[in-house]
Amino acid sequence: MNLLRAASIVSVMTLASRITGLVREVVVAALFGATSTADAYQIAFRIPNLLRRLFAEGAFSQAFVPMLAATRANEGDAVTRDLVDAVATVLLWALIATSIIGVLAAPALIWMMASGLSADATQDSTVMLRIMFPYIAMISLVALAAGILNTWKRFAVPAVTPVLLNVASILSALALVPWFRSIGVQPVYALAVGVMIGGVLQLGAQIPALRQIGMLPHFSLTWAGLKRSWQHPGVRRVLTMMGPALLGVSVAQLSLLINSQIASHLFEGAVSSLTYADRLMEFPTAMLGVALGAVLMQQLTTAQARGERETYSALLDWGLRLVVLLALPCAVALLVFAEPMVATLYHRKAFTVLHVQYTSAAVMGWGVGLLGLVGLKVVAPGYFARQDMRTPVRVAIVVLGLTQVFNLMFVPWLGNAGLSLSIGLAALVNCGWLLWGLKRDGSYSPAPGWLGFAWKVVLASLVMGAAITDLPEKKPRE
Repeated sequence: MNLLRAASIVSVMTLASRITGLVREVVVAALFGATSTADAYQIAFRIPNLLRRLFAEGAFSQAFVPMLAATRANEGDAVTRDLVDAVATVLLWALIATSIIGVLAAPALIWMMASGLSADATQDSTVMLRIMFPYIAMISLVALAAGILNTWKRFAVPAVTPVLLNVASILSALALVPWFRSIGVQPVYALAVGVMIGGVLQLGAQIPALRQIGMLPHFSLTWAGLKRSWQHPGVRRVLTMMGPALLGVSVAQLSLLINSQIASHLFEGAVSSLTYADRLMEFPTAMLGVALGAVLMQQLTTAQARGERETYSALLDWGLRLVVLLALPCAVALLVFAEPMVATLYHRKAFTVLHVQYTSAAVMGWGVGLLGLVGLKVVAPGYFARQDMRTPVRVAIVVLGLTQVFNLMFVPWLGNAGLSLSIGLAALVNCGWLLWGLKRDGSYSPAPGWLGFAWKVVLASLVMGAAITDLPEKKPRE
């Protein structure tokens, strides 16, 4: 499959996901604003999302996808099928145990994530977390399916399934919030119900695609089956590779946990305003970074397995040029057009002028580091494809410390915007460091013409920024 065509398919599907995700946040903002109630929901939803990124889309995918691609390339589909069944069985048992523990430990988890919430918000967040926690099991199985489908170059289904979560959340908010209010149930609980419905739909959507390629996993629910799967050499290898990957992803998620704690102590609505700002940042990072990362991971792994060093370098160069070409204009837009965007999208009903100001400042913070955030999605797979998990981990640990230095510098001055700015600056350092490492060891050699290409993009982005700045300003309604 042509790389640009594959990336375009993922980008289009991801665009649909991000549009519906934005609609979801607009609906939540209109119903609950940037208030303590909204903070409670965002914190509760952040914990299963954190675990999803930690175990499913993070360490698990980084370890499983390269091994899956290498096994298929070197040993064929039959051996690959055995690997999938064994990994799926062990994963399912681990997810069942995790879900049970998570439901029981919900109060402690909320305190670890956001001890600054009010007592009422903490109680609401705990209830919603218990409703939503099994979502981690469903979305982790979705990540397993996505790894299989992407290896078979079936990119569309994994890219479009997040739309189902967003649609379920939107419909639940619109239909269940008024009903819950009428029967005396906390209305925000309807959002947690929507997440669970969305998880079921996402998992169900993978089944036909997996069956079509003959790779629908066979789970063993017996103790003997678990023991047999645990002894599979591929499972042991995945777990061994997950160790460093888990540490690396944990560093990023630890940064998120620290930022959530800080935000919960700033002011009411700080957590939710950051989340609304994240949604605008996630448009370019998802459309560009996630799409490129999903396509490049499989291609880089194949090139590495075949010893095709020139192809490997060319793939990285292609991805990095697209990052500069597309992410730099987006970064400029986030910096110079933040308040009009936020006011246009969110400023209605419960979302006040003050909420617009908080959210706009956070959007500008993300704009500073957008190139790094998107670039990491291209550079990091360069290491994962070589099954080098240690280098990104070492870099991430140093960057975590640097992020906290940035927080000490900027949060007292900029409030919640200081948190997004700190992460963005740290992402620039992280991306640059990893890129330098690839270049130093000879894995990546920039193709000719980079200087002229970069100057053209910078000039065009500056012209665009100036044109946007001169547009009539949309003021938030009082």
